[in-house]
Amino acid sequence: MLISICFQIRLIFFSLVAGIFTGILFDIYRLLRGLKTPNKYVTFVEDVLFWILGSILVFLFLLYTDYAYVSIYIYLIIFLGIVIYIKFCSDIIISILIIVFGSISKVLRILGKCIVFPFNSLTYNLKHRKK
Repeated sequence: MLISICFQIRLIFFSLVAGIFTGILFDIYRLLRGLKTPNKYVTFVEDVLFWILGSILVFLFLLYTDYAYVSIYIYLIIFLGIVIYIKFCSDIIISILIIVFGSISKVLRILGKCIVFPFNSLTYNLKHRKK
């Protein structure tokens, strides 16, 4: 089957984007997992689940953009996209993600304290009420 040049360029572009997308997902996974290495079995299960989820997301992305046309060179271009992302963009994205995760964590802590404070105050007042 012959494929038009326009469709081939589209395949290459979206395959590179899928590789970059996979690299971003991998950086998010690394940050969520943390720097500590838990049990090797837990790490293995987490890695397998990540790659299953990543494969499904890349397949859905390619299905939506390129009608899931998959061949060996598509896998190579996706791998090339991952390598390009890790080589040139990973450090920048990780620092941005650390700032974003830190900000989200701070907001959630403040919200949690604001929600819990009235209940703590109420229970303290009930316990120490003068009789």
